[in-house]
Amino acid sequence: MTAATQRVIFRWIHIVFGIPIIGYIYSPFDQVHYYARITRFFFVPVILLTGLWMWKGHLVRRLFSKNPNRAPVT
Repeated sequence: MTAATQRVIFRWIHIVFGIPIIGYIYSPFDQVHYYARITRFFFVPVILLTGLWMWKGHLVRRLFSKNPNRAPVT
């Protein structure tokens, strides 16, 4: 998988999983308890992981790379 394809996939996952959070924020207060658990334990972690991967994924790939000639990033 190319880096461009991977970025597009993670970007769309990030966008699509952000939509329910917007609904959670702007839903009426008496309806919030229906969305609270799934938002807190599913949507937010997925958005955090995809966001971190898009931001610092190159460092994670370098850390787990099998190429021993690369120096660690400080």
